[in-house]
Amino acid sequence: MGSGLLDHEPRWLGPLALATIYVVWGSTYLAIRVMVEDIPPLLGAGVRFLIAGAILYAWLAWRRAPSARAVTGRQLAGAAIVGLLLMFGGNGLVTVAEQEVPSGLAALLISSVPLWVIVLRASYGRERVPASTLVSVAVGFMGVALLVLPGDRPEGAPLGWSLLVVAAAVFWASGSFAAPRVERPGDVLAATAWQMLIGGGAMVAVGLAIGEATELHLDEVGTDSWAAFVFLVFVGSIAAFTAYNWLLRHVAISTVATYAFVNPVIAVFLGWAILSEEITAYVVAGTAVIVASVAFVVLSPAEKAPAAGSARFGSPGKGGGPNVE
Repeated sequence: MGSGLLDHEPRWLGPLALATIYVVWGSTYLAIRVMVEDIPPLLGAGVRFLIAGAILYAWLAWRRAPSARAVTGRQLAGAAIVGLLLMFGGNGLVTVAEQEVPSGLAALLISSVPLWVIVLRASYGRERVPASTLVSVAVGFMGVALLVLPGDRPEGAPLGWSLLVVAAAVFWASGSFAAPRVERPGDVLAATAWQMLIGGGAMVAVGLAIGEATELHLDEVGTDSWAAFVFLVFVGSIAAFTAYNWLLRHVAISTVATYAFVNPVIAVFLGWAILSEEITAYVVAGTAVIVASVAFVVLSPAEKAPAAGSARFGSPGKGGGPNVE
């Protein structure tokens, strides 16, 4: 990992890839909100990841040596753990919650993932977390409280559904924390493909078990929902992940990790501009507190030290991007 772009790469690729994860991952919350208007959440999210995972695996089979696809039972189990935590527990719960929670609010609550990772590191890790980081985390959770306390949430965002997004953030942080600590396929695309396939398959299975199939009427799915679904598969998952994977190999991790406090701002703006989602004074205050807290955690010298692939920034490390929303 270098501090900048590799010499032989066009210099414009770095800004382009960074802009991609800024804008695309910031807009996935809006796309999810539009998709679930006509498509049941678990079936929609599950099929999305099954398609994305299958495409990644097909590309892997086409472009890489057979050894890249080789996987042991232990590696598959590790990919299953991470995939269930990230895709099912993280993305799945967000998708379910966005039936009732505005996309901007969902993005703000999910942006607390790096803060939850710090909590896990302090609770279960063997490393010492600097006191200044812990203080910043506490301040960040005050911002989360501003967004979920009664009377503070945007109109039409019930407390239970908002807390479901907080639970999704905890699941995503748990997957991020677990990823570098379990054995997974050595090839980054193979690990990601398996995580998507297993997590997506679990969502489809649960969706079918709770009767979502009876709620899906393909002839009644609007153009906007179909467009959002296609966007989530090809842009939100595949294109953005490819950009993120390229960045991890060519750009300093401290620069890549800035997605964590740019995405929620973009999501709030898009939700307001396109879906007319309410922006209250509490949303503004919560946004400022959470973004500032996450920025401090991500950019502090103590958090810059690890190489790409560690779980410090809420990234699942080798095998997946931090926000395959």
